[in-house]
Amino acid sequence: MNAIADAAASGPARPGPPLWLLAELTYRCPLHCVFCYNPVDFATQAAELGTEDWLRVLREGRELGAVQCGLSGGEPLLRDDLEILVAEAHRLGYYTNLLTSGVGLTEARAAALKAAGLDHVQLSFQDSTREINDFLSHTKTFELKHKVARIIKAQGWPMVMNVVIHRLNIDHIDSIIALADECGAEYLELANTQYYSWALHNRDHLLPTQAQLTRAEGVADAWRHKLGDRMRLFFVAPDYHEGRPKRCVNGWGSMFLTVAPDGTAMPCHTARMLPGLAFPNVRQTSLREAWYDSEGFNRYRGTGWMKEPCASCEHKEQDLGGCRCQAFLLAQDPAAADPVCPKSPQHGRVTEALARAESGAPAVQPLVFRDPANSRRLARADAEPRPA
Repeated sequence: MNAIADAAASGPARPGPPLWLLAELTYRCPLHCVFCYNPVDFATQAAELGTEDWLRVLREGRELGAVQCGLSGGEPLLRDDLEILVAEAHRLGYYTNLLTSGVGLTEARAAALKAAGLDHVQLSFQDSTREINDFLSHTKTFELKHKVARIIKAQGWPMVMNVVIHRLNIDHIDSIIALADECGAEYLELANTQYYSWALHNRDHLLPTQAQLTRAEGVADAWRHKLGDRMRLFFVAPDYHEGRPKRCVNGWGSMFLTVAPDGTAMPCHTARMLPGLAFPNVRQTSLREAWYDSEGFNRYRGTGWMKEPCASCEHKEQDLGGCRCQAFLLAQDPAAADPVCPKSPQHGRVTEALARAESGAPAVQPLVFRDPANSRRLARADAEPRPA
């Protein structure tokens, strides 16, 4: 009994290694998507890591136990050293995945990345129509993405097509799936928007109605039956409508390790917004120290940090309290229950947003496109003192 008590007093068990290393190589991007998950203040972040720092991060991640490496951004193809980083990741034994808008993936660049050992490409589309695709990204990229899809197939890579779903494109779900099939995608991820970063600012434009969501799920199910084994189709349901929280990055500090362009190491790509947390930077700290010893990675591991209603909830081991960033954004408390949970005292903020979507009332504020000027403006607004 004393041994059990001693173990409990010592805190949560030492975590296993991170299995997935997400290398966010840059926040630079030619697209200006209204639902971008990059931090709203991305334009105010410090300078990007250089090649040698990223090579060291890859080595330390592999030594730590990471087996998959995602190369993302922004647009990772804007890094001139991408082939060097891919080659080193391949040499180290990672399974590498490039997450890209397709802008910059020429036939020559694709051949070079293939030769470097790139295993997998995830290509984003915004919609199945030129008009909406180009509007949502504020760029003319629809035809380019079709060309890139052909380049990906020509190199023999398994292709994942990713489409972020929201009110402005959810009614096109049938033609979106048809587009993915036409492009030869082996996997299609229909990822309903999660409302933080740029998507939160644009939520009144993007949140679909329950009827739209129900119809879209039905269309996706019909396509699964039609496609059989030709393509795997994933429909990631939105937690606002589900009424129950999802595990924060499958468990805070349990599987995912993100390194931001400036070298900040975090459990997820938006965690930097949380107040009162110190996240280490790989310029000064090893990944091993960041993962095992830093306050940022340890604060919300397990369930010991929870307060009510999470602390006594029978589901706490399943959902781990939900998303910490969403808790902060909606409840102004990163240790609160995720407000999508009906037990949360702030759940009304979610139901109010859903009610506005159901009402069909036009959004009061215009869409805010992701670009450096808007990023600096919103960062200044967030820094202004608020009345008590």
